[in-house]
Amino acid sequence: MVYKEYGSTGKQVSSIGFGGMRFPLPHDHDNGIALLHAARNMGVTYFDTAPFYCDDQSEDIVGEALRSLPDSDMPVYTSSKSSENDGNDFRRSLEKSLKRLGVPSITFFHIWCVMNPEDWRNRVKGGAFAAALKAKEEGLIEHVCVSTHMSGTQIARLVEDHPEIEGLTVGYCAINFPYRRKGVVAAHTAGRGVVAMNPLAGGLIPQHPDTFRFLQTPDDPDVVTAAIRFLVSDPAITVALIGFSTPGHVEAARRAVEPFTAYPEAHMEELRTSIQRGFDQMCTGCGYCLPCPQGIPIPQFMDIHNYMQLGADHEEIAGRFKFHWDLTPDQADRCIQCGLCESRCTQHLPIIQRLQRVAGFDLTATP
Repeated sequence: MVYKEYGSTGKQVSSIGFGGMRFPLPHDHDNGIALLHAARNMGVTYFDTAPFYCDDQSEDIVGEALRSLPDSDMPVYTSSKSSENDGNDFRRSLEKSLKRLGVPSITFFHIWCVMNPEDWRNRVKGGAFAAALKAKEEGLIEHVCVSTHMSGTQIARLVEDHPEIEGLTVGYCAINFPYRRKGVVAAHTAGRGVVAMNPLAGGLIPQHPDTFRFLQTPDDPDVVTAAIRFLVSDPAITVALIGFSTPGHVEAARRAVEPFTAYPEAHMEELRTSIQRGFDQMCTGCGYCLPCPQGIPIPQFMDIHNYMQLGADHEEIAGRFKFHWDLTPDQADRCIQCGLCESRCTQHLPIIQRLQRVAGFDLTATP
């Protein structure tokens, strides 16, 4: 296993993290516990969960699994979250997570699912941020973190404005890294830990190996290995957070980092360039299409269209709208077809046409 410094916390964490959001049988706790133990045997020390994951069973499963681990000198680092704005509600959520996990303190506790700067201001105004800092003073949280879907520029500003934040969890992978690269680099430079969630694009990369074959270098046996190594080789990324669903997923992650030699920075930059070239028909989320005169968040809608292009099912696409971006199809319908976005697009994508397709998606349809 490869281990990295988590920002300026002094903690060395595993570069592969266990994401407790994809237990295939959430009410079969033994199944989930076995997956977590398998990851632990691989050397994983970073275990992430949250309320509501997996029919609200994830925190219980992770807690049971951690309590049943055999004695070891290897540390265990826990991560959980609260999306509450109100400080009192945030505190109650934290206390519930502590009880479920069976720990006196949570290593990395996140102010969860911050969508945009206004959302962050609400967390501050509502008292959630202050509640997190107070809980840290009391020893209930070791490190205050933020889980966010904001853009790279917005993340960089958050890091600059709030030195109390010690780490970030962001959606970041070989497909969409341009969208948040600026923020990730800013966080790393400022001594923050950065956890990359959805490192395999929610399963799209392994589900479409031929589409993503260009990610591979000669030393990569498959696209999953390539996608994981792309992140682990990046000094700005602390942890690639993988949602394990099967023992095979655990084994695939192990192969990616054992043995492992980080790619040199020159190679990483060449790889980033080749990835952007490889997506000749899929949006890489660079954001050059902005600003839109109608205020349409074009990169977010193009991300949803990427999933449509790859044949994702209705539930997955709907989840992208509702849970990842907090958007509705009618917001894409505000397009006046002025063409400014297409004139700026470095990939020359038919953005207007794609916005129309996204606008026509029926969130209420029965799959």
